[in-house]
Amino acid sequence: MGIAFMLGILMDVHNANLLGEHALAYTLLSYGAITIHRRVLWMALPVQMFVVAPLLVGAHLVPFVIRLMTGAAFPGWSYLINGFVEALLWPVASFLLLMPQRRAADPDDTRPI
Repeated sequence: MGIAFMLGILMDVHNANLLGEHALAYTLLSYGAITIHRRVLWMALPVQMFVVAPLLVGAHLVPFVIRLMTGAAFPGWSYLINGFVEALLWPVASFLLLMPQRRAADPDDTRPI
């Protein structure tokens, strides 16, 4: 969570946003991901999308609410659609991230895995 916080601070500095809004969002996202990471892998990919979607939408909702509370202009509801698009892309990301762990169809002695 410390790395997520530091990356959030760097994003705030890079984008010239209110200092800490992305840090809070990334920290909450990493806490939620750490909480459910073992259970998610046992679920089917379509179910994983619905489990991960609240985390991803929440990560966009935190800066959205913080900006509204500080008096910024309303960015529109399309700002929150990014979280849903990320949830729809979850099966692709999951497949790509788990690809190195899959066994080869034709194993031989020269490959380490």
